[in-house]
Amino acid sequence: MAVKRVEGTIDVVTAARQRLTNVFSNGVPVYMSFSAGKDSLCMAHLTYSLIQEGKIDAQQLTVIFIDEEAIYDSMYQMAIRWRKRFLAVGAEFRWYCLPVKQSSILNYLQSTESWITWEPGKEDCWVRQPPPFAITRSPYLTYPGEMNYQEFCQTISRDGIQIVGLRGSESIQRAALLAKITLGKGGITGKNCQYPIYDWRDKDIWLYIKEHNLDFPDAYIHLFQVGVPRRQLRLCNFFGSEGIAGLRWIAETDPQLWQQVEKREPNAYLTLLYWDSEMFKRRTRKRRELEGSAPLKDYKAECKKMLFTEADKYFSIASMKTVHRAYRAFYIRNSAVMTNEHFRIMHDAIIAGDPKLRSLRALYTTVYKEYADLSRATSLKKGGEQA
Repeated sequence: MAVKRVEGTIDVVTAARQRLTNVFSNGVPVYMSFSAGKDSLCMAHLTYSLIQEGKIDAQQLTVIFIDEEAIYDSMYQMAIRWRKRFLAVGAEFRWYCLPVKQSSILNYLQSTESWITWEPGKEDCWVRQPPPFAITRSPYLTYPGEMNYQEFCQTISRDGIQIVGLRGSESIQRAALLAKITLGKGGITGKNCQYPIYDWRDKDIWLYIKEHNLDFPDAYIHLFQVGVPRRQLRLCNFFGSEGIAGLRWIAETDPQLWQQVEKREPNAYLTLLYWDSEMFKRRTRKRRELEGSAPLKDYKAECKKMLFTEADKYFSIASMKTVHRAYRAFYIRNSAVMTNEHFRIMHDAIIAGDPKLRSLRALYTTVYKEYADLSRATSLKKGGEQA
């Protein structure tokens, strides 16, 4: 769907404070998802400040921290500090260490696209041990991997409103998601979620951190020092599509953590060997140099083979069948207007795995935008010739 951006009449900080105040004014329980990353730190500080000012009631608030096991130590220490702060003002802070399902690009090679945090039976290779106050069991999880952490958060917050630090500027997919949610029926959203900082940009986040002198995980500095662009500084799940970029730098910035990660996930070394390749959907100068002498592939033919004649090879388990159907339908509807570059993007996404269909949604936007631009240019050219 098309996303239209409209300039507001107030700054993003004032708008976020108003949204938070409105959420708490409903008088129902409020659940705040907290990750100790830069976005949730800003949202946590906004909420904490409003509590100190007496504008919202701390008794309504429950902070939810889903410990992903494989996180930087500086994130762990940040979560510890914020737990103390929220407990000190009377809010509840739930630190969950549960066997929830996480997406994993690396495990795609083993005919699965997920791994389970704090998986029972693998205690000897956990990246670290849960803190003593952590919640390690829940009646909502009847078996390991039954839910991912988003589904779990939605389940435990059904009796109230969940606030999440999702931002539209992080990707076109998130912008489209937020636009769709805003236009949906059912109040705040269909899932009782509210996004107080959805309109913040990266520079708004870092400016807020600077102006309020907030401490943040040192991992951001380490990643920036080794060359990770500012827009790609994400400290989420090491093995997922968004956090995988940081994984390859852990060996350089935190050797001890790397040893634990490699013990937990034997395929982690692949990021060091094959980062600039189709395995990780990379489109870099280094990849072009590596593939420079190779003949140009017919990516349309490759995609057709992967989606039709050899589908069982590339989509071998049940969780991949939905991805296969989505990509095949997209190919059937749009192959006539797609270029070889579009098919290359599709090919790389299938090779790397796309469990959440983020790459497909981005491809949808790219194909339709370029087709619309081409049609407009062709129409203007014909109009000029007729004139």
